[in-house]
Amino acid sequence: MAKKSIFIAGTDTDVGKTVVAAGILEAANRKGLSTVAVKPIAAGCENTPEGLRNSDALLLQATASVKLSYEQINPVAFEPPIAPHIAAEQVGRRLDADRIAALCRGVMLQPADLAVIEGAGGWRVPLNNRQTIADIPKMLSTPVVLVVGMKLGCISHTLLTVESIVRDGLPLAGWVANQVDPQMSCYEENLQTLKSMLSAPLIAEVPYSDDCSPQNIAQFVDIDALIG
Repeated sequence: MAKKSIFIAGTDTDVGKTVVAAGILEAANRKGLSTVAVKPIAAGCENTPEGLRNSDALLLQATASVKLSYEQINPVAFEPPIAPHIAAEQVGRRLDADRIAALCRGVMLQPADLAVIEGAGGWRVPLNNRQTIADIPKMLSTPVVLVVGMKLGCISHTLLTVESIVRDGLPLAGWVANQVDPQMSCYEENLQTLKSMLSAPLIAEVPYSDDCSPQNIAQFVDIDALIG
């Protein structure tokens, strides 16, 4: 069983959850830790001869040191890049947090030092008319790492998401400032505001770059602050 598990959440979609998750995996690998990953739900998959494949899930599969089948890493895959519950409705499926949490537990049972579970979209993305993505880490009782997309509006998005995480009874293990907008006005002032208002440690400040490889992102990750 994994010694430590974390859930990667984001303040919104397209804030770099996968890039950060892969960077954390690589940073842990470099420290000599064994790592495993799961992206239980992925929308926006390519239809291949092997079945539906998602580029984010493939990146996690390639980066984690414990090698699992694609189906273990991404058990629920949808072709259209839309909200998961809508994608599920279009193909006549129903997403259920209990079942998805059970699939995650299967990966968390792998012998590893660190298990990384990546969510989909923001904290309250619906799975059905009564459950959201947040129900998965709640059922797993996993600490959360929040990826903040540093752009206009990030302060409110971050504080609202952290408020929800805490209200759901989960610890915020750390947060990541990911500069998704290279032209962001008053970047440093926004960063300092968040640092002053969040009690959890800033485990990575990732500058905007064309190189989003795990090898590049890992250099910005303070893995010791996360692993303890």
